[in-house]
Amino acid sequence: MKKFLSLVVSLIILSNVTSAKEGMWLPMLLKSLNEGDMQSMGLKLSADDIYSINQSSLKDAIVSFGGFCTGEIISDKGLILTNHHCGYGQIQSHSSVENDYLTNGYWAMNHSQELKNPGLTATFIVRMEDVTAKILEGIDSELKESERQGEIRKRINNLVEETTKDSDYGAYIRPFFYGNEYYMFVTETFNDVRLVGAPPSAIGKFGGDTDNWMWPRHTGDFSLFRIYADKDNKPAEYSEDNVPYTPKHYLPISMSGIKKGDFTMVYGFPGRTQEYLTSYAIQQIKEVINPDQIAIRAKALKIMDKHMKASDKVRIQYASKYARISNYWKKWIGENGGLQKANAISLKQDRETAFLKATKGMKEYEGLLNEIEKRYLAIEKYALARSYFVEIPYRKMEMLRLANRFTSIINQTKKGEEIDEKTWTALKEKVALHLKNFDLNLDLEISAALIESYKEGMAPEFVPSIIKSKATSLKFYKLYTAKSVFVSEDKINGLLNNWSKGKAKKVEKDPVYKLMKQFWNLYAKEVRPAYNAISNEIDSLSKIYVKGLRENVPGTYYPDANSTLRLAYGQVDDYEPRDGVQYDYFTNTEGILEKYDSENVDFNLPGRLVELIEKKDFGKYADEDGSLHVCFTASNHTTGGNSGSPVINGNGELIGLNFDRNWEGTMSDINYDIDQCRNISVDIRYVLFVVDKYANAGHLVDEMKLVKTVAPVKVAMEK
Repeated sequence: MKKFLSLVVSLIILSNVTSAKEGMWLPMLLKSLNEGDMQSMGLKLSADDIYSINQSSLKDAIVSFGGFCTGEIISDKGLILTNHHCGYGQIQSHSSVENDYLTNGYWAMNHSQELKNPGLTATFIVRMEDVTAKILEGIDSELKESERQGEIRKRINNLVEETTKDSDYGAYIRPFFYGNEYYMFVTETFNDVRLVGAPPSAIGKFGGDTDNWMWPRHTGDFSLFRIYADKDNKPAEYSEDNVPYTPKHYLPISMSGIKKGDFTMVYGFPGRTQEYLTSYAIQQIKEVINPDQIAIRAKALKIMDKHMKASDKVRIQYASKYARISNYWKKWIGENGGLQKANAISLKQDRETAFLKATKGMKEYEGLLNEIEKRYLAIEKYALARSYFVEIPYRKMEMLRLANRFTSIINQTKKGEEIDEKTWTALKEKVALHLKNFDLNLDLEISAALIESYKEGMAPEFVPSIIKSKATSLKFYKLYTAKSVFVSEDKINGLLNNWSKGKAKKVEKDPVYKLMKQFWNLYAKEVRPAYNAISNEIDSLSKIYVKGLRENVPGTYYPDANSTLRLAYGQVDDYEPRDGVQYDYFTNTEGILEKYDSENVDFNLPGRLVELIEKKDFGKYADEDGSLHVCFTASNHTTGGNSGSPVINGNGELIGLNFDRNWEGTMSDINYDIDQCRNISVDIRYVLFVVDKYANAGHLVDEMKLVKTVAPVKVAMEK
C-alpha cells in the first residue's frame, strides 16, 4: 500500500509538470516539442510560420527593444509597438517643464516630427543554432571547473567571431539548463529608432503604483517608435537621409476581439526565470532576501514621493527612477504572497523527493541535494550583503554612483596613460545625464536614511569604517558631503575641463569618493569573491540536478529565460485569487470612469478621454456589445523582458500588448502555478482607439493592416 501511495503521489507531481501550459519555449524547437499541443489549443499556423530561417515568419516582426523590453513591428514602414513603460526613459528624455510629454503625451504627425533617441536599439533574431556539441564536445572531464569554464568561454568567443566575420550581423551564445546545452543567436541591430507617439501618463500609466502588478487593470500601457535604415534597408547610425525600415514581416491586427478560452501566444525576450531552484533556494529568497529588499525600497520610495510632490521639476527628473524602484518593490511583495499561497517550498520538496526516488543507487547523484543545501547555508550572509550593496550604495546613492564613474580615468591618469576621446565622450554624456536628472536634497535624504538601513542590516565586517562609528543622520551626511565636488554642478563640470593628475588626486581625497571606495572595496574583497565562488558551486551542482531530473523524472522540461527569444502559449482566462473572489478576464472603459479621481495622480484622466468614454464614442474599436475593452488576462508564462511583447492569436494576428502580471502570479519566475499565474495585456483595440479617436493620429492606424474574422453563420436544421 505504501508503494502504491508513493506511486500515486509521483504521478500527481509528474502530471503537474506535463499538463500545465507553462514554459518559455525556444521557437526553433516548436515543431518537435509543441506544435501539436498548440494546434490542439487553437493555433491555425505551423511551427514554420512562427519561426523560419528560409521564409518570413512571426519572428521577423519581433525585436529586442533596447535590450530590456520587447517590441513588435506593426506596419510595412517599420512602426514599433511597445509599452509606455518601456519607452518611458525616451519620453522623459524629450520632456521638460515647457514640453512635458510625460504629462501631455506626444504624437508625431509626420516623419519629420519623429524624435531620435541616441543609444536606443532594436534587435532582430536572424537565426538560432544548437551549438552544444561545438561548445562541450571533447572537454576533459578531469578539468577543474574554473579551467572548464575558461575553455568554454574560449570556444564561445571563437565561434561568435567565426560566425560574424565579414558580415553585418552580431551573435551571442547562451547556456541553457545550467550549461547542459548551448544555443547561438545571430542578430541584426538597428541603431536609429525614433519616438513616434506616446499617450499621456494618465493613460499610459493609469493606475500608477496603486495598480502595478494588480488586476483588474485599465492601463493603456503603450508607445510607438519607428526603425530607420539606410537606403539599402540596412542598419545605420542616425542620419536625416535614413528612411523607414521595410520589415520582412509585420503583424496584422485583429479587430475581432477575444473571448475566454481563445488561444494566445506571447513572443518576446523574457529576462530571467529560475524554475529549477531547490526548496533551499526558495526558502532563502522568501524569508531572507525579499523582506529586506522590500523594506529598503519602501523607505526610498517614501522619500522620493515627498520630493516629487513638492516640485514639478523633481517629478520629471525622478519619474523614470521612481517607476523602476517601485516596480520590483511591489513585485517582491506579490512574489512572497504567491509563494506562500502556492505552498511553493513544499512543492519543490515534493520534486526533490521524486528526484531522490528516481535516482536512488546512482552514484552520480548520491548526496547531491545535501551538498546543494550546504551551499545555500554558506552563501546566505554573502547573498544578503550583495543585495544590500546593490540596493543602497550602488543604485540609490546617486552621488556615489557618479563618483565611481571617475575611477577608471583616475587610475589611467595615475599610470600616466592617455585617455582616449571615446572614454571622455562617454564620461561627459553620463555626467550630463546625471546632472539633468539629479536633485541634491533628495539624494542627501535618501542616502542618509539608507546608510542607517545598511548599518542595521549588515554584519559589521561589511560596513565602511567612515560610517561604522557615526550616529548616522541627515545632518551628519550633509556635513560629511558639504565639501565634496559632487554636490556642485559647476565643480563637477569643472572636473572635466583641463583634467590633470592634480585633479585626479583631489578627487581621491573627496569625501564622497572616499565613501564610495570603501563601499566598493568592501564588496570587491569581502563579498563578491565568496558569493561568486559559492554561487558557481551551486550552479555546478544545479547542472547535475537538472540533468538528473530531465533524464530520470519523466516530464516536459523547458529552459529558464535568459533574455533570448522565446514563445509562451496559453489561453485567455479568468482566475480566482482567493476564496470567494472571482475575476473576469477583461475590463472595459466603465472601469476607467469608476476609478477616475482628479485628486489622485494615479487615477486622474485627460478631459478628452473622459468625454469620449462618456459619449461612448468608440468608433470601429468597440466590442460586439458596444463597450470598449481595455485589458485582458491569459495564462501565458511571462516575466520581465516580456514587457511590450505581442499577444498573438491562433491566426498570427495581434490582439494585445503584454505589460504586466497579476500580483498573485509574480512568483512565476521561480514557481509557475496554472491556477494563479496570469499575464496582463492591453487590448489592441483600446490602443488603436487612443491613437485614432483620442490623439487624432489616425494616419498611424492607416499604416497598419486591420483584419476582422467573420464568424460563420449558424443555420438551424429542421427537425
